Amino acid sequence: MSTDRQLAVVVLAAGKGTRMKGDLPKVLHPILGRTVLGWVLAAVAPLDAQRVVVVTGHGADQVEASLPAGTLTARQVQQRGSGDAVAAALPALEDFTGDVLVVNGDGALFSTDTMRAVVEGHVGRASVATALAIRGDVALPYGRIVRGPDDRIEEIVESVDATPEQLAVDELNAGVYCFDADALRAGVPRLSDDNAKGELYITDLLAIARGDGGRTLSVVAGGPEELLGINTRADLADVEDVLRRRVLRGHMLNGVTISMPDTVLIEPTVTIEPDALILPQTILRGDTRIATGTKIGPGAGLHDTIVEHGASIERSVAREARIGVDATVGPFAYLRPGADLRERSKAGTFVEIKNTTVGVNAKVPHLSYIGDASIGEGTNIGAGNITANYRPELGRGKQRTEIGRNVRTGSDTVLVAPVTLGDGAWTGAGSVVVDDVPAGALALARARQTNIDGYAERVVGGAKA
Repeated sequence: MSTDRQLAVVVLAAGKGTRMKGDLPKVLHPILGRTVLGWVLAAVAPLDAQRVVVVTGHGADQVEASLPAGTLTARQVQQRGSGDAVAAALPALEDFTGDVLVVNGDGALFSTDTMRAVVEGHVGRASVATALAIRGDVALPYGRIVRGPDDRIEEIVESVDATPEQLAVDELNAGVYCFDADALRAGVPRLSDDNAKGELYITDLLAIARGDGGRTLSVVAGGPEELLGINTRADLADVEDVLRRRVLRGHMLNGVTISMPDTVLIEPTVTIEPDALILPQTILRGDTRIATGTKIGPGAGLHDTIVEHGASIERSVAREARIGVDATVGPFAYLRPGADLRERSKAGTFVEIKNTTVGVNAKVPHLSYIGDASIGEGTNIGAGNITANYRPELGRGKQRTEIGRNVRTGSDTVLVAPVTLGDGAWTGAGSVVVDDVPAGALALARARQTNIDGYAERVVGGAKA
């Protein structure tokens, strides 16, 4: 964000969140792959603040461990209100000149645009203390921003203390503020805890600034949904739903088709190119990247997975995998880390693949486990095949299976690694292959069948077999 003044951001993240009814600090609860606090930090990041200070308290060690590199921290030893939390941040701002944006660590729904509007309105109108006002339903239990005839803030009145006339005001205090750093330092020591709760309130800083002759303003920005706070796990679910819909809408406006979006979850770190099709009951997480012309779902779950042009995945799970151009996966396949399906390859029904390259036009159609292997171009793996990749007698670690080009393995083949099948090799159904198979050879590795006549009569006393 370009202004002539420097900007610092203070995030208030010291509260326990008692109504969450658990030990995890409220700001560390996950929403779509980020913590609640992570959403706040992601929203302020584009503002290019010179300093970001997170005020911690309950679970401080956990909260501080979650922060990105370069984030400054300050600890609120006793939670004595929002004004006390701001006071805890002042040492980290000791030599800072400019403006200080203050946001709550559980304000996951505040957008970058809304916070940018607060800062730009604060700077552009030469305010020393600015509050974000969001126009909303007057029945909501939020403080009211009362303006004077000069459009300045006269006071911020809590709803429980407001008169009927004040309750009719539709400018609700959203809990986001911007202060001149010098005015902030001058006001904090003068906060009083002479109130019913015995706490220091950040809203009193605006009255102090106004009493000192400073310009105190409100900026109307954002939408009513940004007022949703997180106090309970039910609130957490409501906020997650809003964020989920925002993410989906962004993809749809970018040219992605999402069928039945109420059933789809996509984390904000996922990238999807236009003309991809996302079908119902699909979950996309982490650093998943999906190319144009793909069909994902129904019922797909991808995490940190790359899907290239024209590929399709149906009712399958993939983690840290790569699915190549025009490859097909599923239904009911499981691609584990290191699975690399090349162009036009296939991982079919009830197939599990791990740390394996499946070559161009190669197929693992059904009912197989393939781990720590390489499958060459054009090879077909028969039903029920297994690479037995763990041989403790050979030392620690997994052993590899190398399968050449245009190989045909029979149903129910077990390949006991380390073993190599040459180009064009075959295996007979039911074989347990323990030695290398030369190119073009047929491996038969099973006991010869023996039929014992009269067995049923002798064993079961003449009963019909």
